[in-house]
Amino acid sequence: MSNITEQMASTPVPLNSNGFNARTALPYGLEISQIQSAMQDFLDFLGFINNQLYTKSIPRLETMLMSANFSSIVGEFMSATIPKYCKTLTKNRHHNGHPDLVPTRFYKDDDILHGLEGIEIKASRYTKGWQGHNPEDVWLMVFVFDSNRAKDTIPNRFKFISVAGALLTQSDWNFSGRTGTSRRTITASVMPSGFSKMSANWIYRD
Repeated sequence: MSNITEQMASTPVPLNSNGFNARTALPYGLEISQIQSAMQDFLDFLGFINNQLYTKSIPRLETMLMSANFSSIVGEFMSATIPKYCKTLTKNRHHNGHPDLVPTRFYKDDDILHGLEGIEIKASRYTKGWQGHNPEDVWLMVFVFDSNRAKDTIPNRFKFISVAGALLTQSDWNFSGRTGTSRRTITASVMPSGFSKMSANWIYRD
């Protein structure tokens, strides 16, 4: 059983500075140090928000939001912050555009509904079985983390577990779709072939 208090859980676990893979192959001029800086910015952001919430007896951000919404915040934060350090990439300005990060000035006004060049960013509590919306050729980067959910009763500090990325092809996805009157969101899951590519090109492990 955890001995961590709610106050202690408001401060995320620091990054393992030795956990970054210097041999990782990254596209578009992106560098390991830039990913590390963006991850550190998120830890600083979450720690600041949660410690302020604690002073007001308000639940931590990850415990008040739906799990999927918090994962989206992690992913959106990385998409918005990586370009702060990597000037060869910028956030796609199209609402719900794909991919999340695009090469700077490659598309008109850095705005594209669906482009072939760029990096799609995902964040997940799961170490495999990552999902997207369509099977497609894309450079996918996934930030895996551990944190409390709304249903948890034992405090736990947020922690980045791993980051992996690779260029996937349509054959690396399993399209789930939906049938009949189902309202389930259409999804595609990364198959073992895609997982192997990303694991071989791991970026961070703690």
